[in-house]
Amino acid sequence: MTITWHGQSFFEIQTKDREGNEIKIAIDPFDEQLGLRVPKIKAAILLISHPHHDHANKKAILGTPFVVEEPGEYELKGIFIKGIPAFHDNSEGRERGTIAIYKMEVENVKICHLSDLGQKELNENQLEEIGEVDILMIPVGGTYTIGPKEAATLVSQIEPKIVIPMHYKLPKLKFDLERIEKFLKVMGAEDKQPQKKLKVSLRDLPKEETEIVVLTP
Repeated sequence: MTITWHGQSFFEIQTKDREGNEIKIAIDPFDEQLGLRVPKIKAAILLISHPHHDHANKKAILGTPFVVEEPGEYELKGIFIKGIPAFHDNSEGRERGTIAIYKMEVENVKICHLSDLGQKELNENQLEEIGEVDILMIPVGGTYTIGPKEAATLVSQIEPKIVIPMHYKLPKLKFDLERIEKFLKVMGAEDKQPQKKLKVSLRDLPKEETEIVVLTP
């Protein structure tokens, strides 16, 4: 499969079904208010974690995707998806409400997208629902989500094989977020070079230490 990051929490996952037909999954597309260029992509499945303008721009997705926008279990085109309730803040949703964490299995690779998670730690029930994770997409920019230190704590909780940071400061982004360098310093991965896309399969996953992958939009 190929994973592309378009900025903020907007990801595109490209895979194939058993017959070899292409399937694209889009997650949390943003709108023009962010200051970033909004890519137009065609997808069969669209996951929206919460109805904020920087995560729920359905118009950015071409075609007629099946839209998932609340917790629950779904199986679409052979892809298993689970939406898990979580909070946008560390006050049980009293400040910014709730979100859905999405766990999905694509080509036998377990992917988890933490959206705008604001909890400093996941509770036991959430960890059990998430289960084993191969690739973790995690916010690291602070302000509206967890910051670099909290993100490092969650990486320790979840123990994924690959971590892809998201929701941090980018050129032209109007939000005042932390830069990626702070998270990389906390993780001891300052030498990581950004790459355009991540092509990965089950056999490519790290066998021992967690690997940080920095993508560029």
